[in-house]
Amino acid sequence: MNVSTWSIKNPIPALMLFVLLTFGGLLSFNGMKVQNFPDIDLPTISVTVALPGASPAQLENDVARKIENSIATLQGLKHIYTKVQDGGATITAEFRLEKPTQEALDDVRSAVARVRGDLPGDVRDPIVTKMDLAAQPVLAFTIASPRMDDEALSWFVDNDVAKKLLTVRGVGAVNRVGGVDRQVHVALDPLRLQALSATAADISRQLRLVQQESAGGRTDLGGSEQPVRTLATVQSAQELADLSLALSDGRRLRLDQVATITDTIAEPRALALLDGKPVVGFEVARSKGASEVEVGAAVQTALQELRAQHPGLEITEAFNFVTPVQEEYDGSMHLLYEGALLAVLVVWLFLRDWRATFVSAVALPLSVIPAFIGMYLLGFSINVITLLALSLVVGILVDDAIVEVENIVRHLRMGKSPYQAAMEAADEIGLAVIATTFTLIAVFLPTAFMSGIAGKFFKQFGWTAALAVFASLVVARLLTPMMAAYILKPIVGEHKDPRWMGVYLRWASWCVRHRWVTFLATTVFFVGSLALIPLLPKGFIPPDDNSQTQVYLELPPGATLAQTRAVSEDARQRLMQVAHVKSIYTTIGGGSAGGDPFAPSGSAETRKATLTIQLAERGNRPRKQGIEQNIRAALESLPGVRYKVGLGGSGEKYILVLTGDDPQTLTSAALAVEKDLRTIPGLGSISSTASLVRSEIAVRPDFARAADLGVTSQAIAETLRIATVGDYDVALSKLNLASRQIPIVVKLEDGARQDLALLERLAVPGSKGPVMLGQVAQLSFSGGPAVVDRYDRARNVNFEIELSGQPLGDVTQAVEALPSLRKLPAGVRQATVGDAEVMGELFASFGLAMLTGVLCIYIVLVLLFKDFLHPVTILAALPLSLGGAFVGLLIAQKSFSMPSLIGLIMLMGIATKNSILLVEYAILARREHGMTRFEALMDACHKRARPIIMTTLAMGAGMLPIAIGIGTADPSFRSPMAVAVIGGLITSTFLSLLVIPAVFTSVDDLEQKLRRLGRRLRGLPPTKT
Repeated sequence: MNVSTWSIKNPIPALMLFVLLTFGGLLSFNGMKVQNFPDIDLPTISVTVALPGASPAQLENDVARKIENSIATLQGLKHIYTKVQDGGATITAEFRLEKPTQEALDDVRSAVARVRGDLPGDVRDPIVTKMDLAAQPVLAFTIASPRMDDEALSWFVDNDVAKKLLTVRGVGAVNRVGGVDRQVHVALDPLRLQALSATAADISRQLRLVQQESAGGRTDLGGSEQPVRTLATVQSAQELADLSLALSDGRRLRLDQVATITDTIAEPRALALLDGKPVVGFEVARSKGASEVEVGAAVQTALQELRAQHPGLEITEAFNFVTPVQEEYDGSMHLLYEGALLAVLVVWLFLRDWRATFVSAVALPLSVIPAFIGMYLLGFSINVITLLALSLVVGILVDDAIVEVENIVRHLRMGKSPYQAAMEAADEIGLAVIATTFTLIAVFLPTAFMSGIAGKFFKQFGWTAALAVFASLVVARLLTPMMAAYILKPIVGEHKDPRWMGVYLRWASWCVRHRWVTFLATTVFFVGSLALIPLLPKGFIPPDDNSQTQVYLELPPGATLAQTRAVSEDARQRLMQVAHVKSIYTTIGGGSAGGDPFAPSGSAETRKATLTIQLAERGNRPRKQGIEQNIRAALESLPGVRYKVGLGGSGEKYILVLTGDDPQTLTSAALAVEKDLRTIPGLGSISSTASLVRSEIAVRPDFARAADLGVTSQAIAETLRIATVGDYDVALSKLNLASRQIPIVVKLEDGARQDLALLERLAVPGSKGPVMLGQVAQLSFSGGPAVVDRYDRARNVNFEIELSGQPLGDVTQAVEALPSLRKLPAGVRQATVGDAEVMGELFASFGLAMLTGVLCIYIVLVLLFKDFLHPVTILAALPLSLGGAFVGLLIAQKSFSMPSLIGLIMLMGIATKNSILLVEYAILARREHGMTRFEALMDACHKRARPIIMTTLAMGAGMLPIAIGIGTADPSFRSPMAVAVIGGLITSTFLSLLVIPAVFTSVDDLEQKLRRLGRRLRGLPPTKT
């Protein structure tokens, strides 16, 4: 029995079902989190190894290579990226997406454990962590107070603010940026040390052995047990000064006899400034699965409470990634409403009957709301991708209802009662509606199973679109006919065809009679549309237009914090002159807000600064890319600095990688490529990781004399390290306070670091007593690499090229054509990483998804029509939609990128939808009404032209707000997609209505010939036709 017929006869169950579905959908909608992008789990593992004071070259040999070689044996490994800096190495292992993240983490842990014994003894235990995209900071604040100094303010952030915010649900981490750490300094007098022949290392070790709390066993006194504790700790810097220490040769001294003891702050290695004023900053990251919007609101509430508890506390927002998410969500919702209203308006303009319009309009919310149940059960959130799917589908959702209602209205015009018209019309068009819906599902669903990182994101897109389309089918089959039967009124009076119908029918009959001319014209159009592809700029993700951007400054290696501050302040003053810049938050030596989550990050350095720039609201300024060009122009004359403009993860850079084993050849090849790159017009700044050489002091021991005096190289290195920067953190003595421990750092007075002769006179322990350093070693100036970058176990040079608004595909082509890249020296090769690599994967997997979609459409149509050839007629509509999409993108100046690809996938579904309606009715008219082929085709054109044009206009109207980019949401991602769909819709509808009838005749002729051939082969007499 027909579902629609049952629903018309039994309206109550159908109504109750939709009441339940709507209730469940609204509950699910409330239960889903609002996020920017879906949380995805990538099997990317990073290993961080620290050896304070070690040079990059030493770490590369002793640490990085050994760990890389061990990780390289793991299964499913894709790439290894290594960044070696002063005192630390970060090795990032990227696995294939099929590998479970936990398994990748365990594999890397065991690989590192295998080589732990081969690493130098001083190396800290390697830290193995998985990359968490959700852990990127979403908010950054600065804090200032007239009642607290820097040290008190820093502790306030570490203690009070962090405790308060970490109790907020959804907050994953709170990190301080800038500020200072409290420390007790024991500044040794080098001359007194020399007079005593004592070493800084000796005093530092003795202090640690004396000033500590340690367990001392257990006693059994008075019939009970008591633990024994040795309490040898001091409570203040003053008590520490009075402490007596024994030297290694048996002499005794009081600490204040050789040193000045102060309770002060550690040497600052990071700084935060808001509009030039020093502040203490902190960044808030969300935890996995939490909603940015909820976290943002809860953090603001918590900070409001802090302000109330501490009057005079100034907390200023410096970076906000929550507002764009909120804007995106609000904007998407408005676009959904506007699209829905426009689609309903189209229905009313055609039918001029508010009852019929109401029946069609009800389909929209009732298709979207039940889809939320499926999304909730699949664990999706409300994010850019799912909202995109919903705003795309909004036009399609009314389609099924329009087709049903229009058909019922047509039957009403024949003089039938609404009940009878609904029964017969729903029965007649049932197959067409089911076929169109399943072809759409067949198009959308393959995108959910794409490979690569893009596939992880599009899983939610494919399922959301498919669920909403399926819900619209249920509405169109159950609810629409039932509502029409009971709400519509009988139509009295004659109905005339609109004037355009006669013109269209004349054109259609001409096309059928002159089908070869029609085919030729169509082929020319298709070839012409393919010829447009090279003219389209190709990109990966269109650059965004959010109201914040960043400038990264990098000074030469060896630059001090004061020098970096002076340069960043100069840059800030230049940027404040640029129009539409509101405020600037500067971080030096720390802070990761707005960085690229996919970029392998090393440890923070004092020579690097990040300026986060707040721009005016989107409506009150030009596009962000224009302002960024002005920023580049303002920074051009800034001396001695490398700079990059733009947010890290916004898809506005191209990374070119040269890799090779010989550092010299690699460097010379890199210089030649950099020279060539600067000849490409229109690019932003080009930064390279090559030739970063910094000066260093090399200590070269005289082996013979050192052996004679019993001095080891380790003793020399240890003496110099402790004298200049103090011992390793783990080896320092601590001062215990009520709620924290303060390290006690023993080293020479700061002035000693500026005198090489003084360092040569330091005492070094030897087997025959202390020896002066200058007697066993020579100190001289030298140079070495500041940073070593490695890619897949070979040295590499990275070029970061700012696209400055140019499409990635075009820049890639221009770079590939450079002579220096085509003639690379032996042993040097080019590697593709970053967006360019992902873009290649994306286009390949999208192509596969489209092919799968076409195959699925064909299978669905064969199953529904029980015929192998007529589905070919329907698929003929697919190429017709491409031309319009490309023309639309060209006219609107949009690039052929990820969103326009989504638009094309959607077009495939809609183009087939139009031809299904025509072909299905033509077959029906021949089979049931006994018409000739030509009459059946003309009748199909007559009956189905209206619903086809109505659905096309409704879809176009639903997409229009997205294409134009109305509202608060950033239109840069969705707009190309909507433009592609609208352009393709216009051409595919126009051409389907004219070309498909002609194609139908050819396919039908072919079918007749095949049948005759079949009968002849079987020896049967030919049938009379």
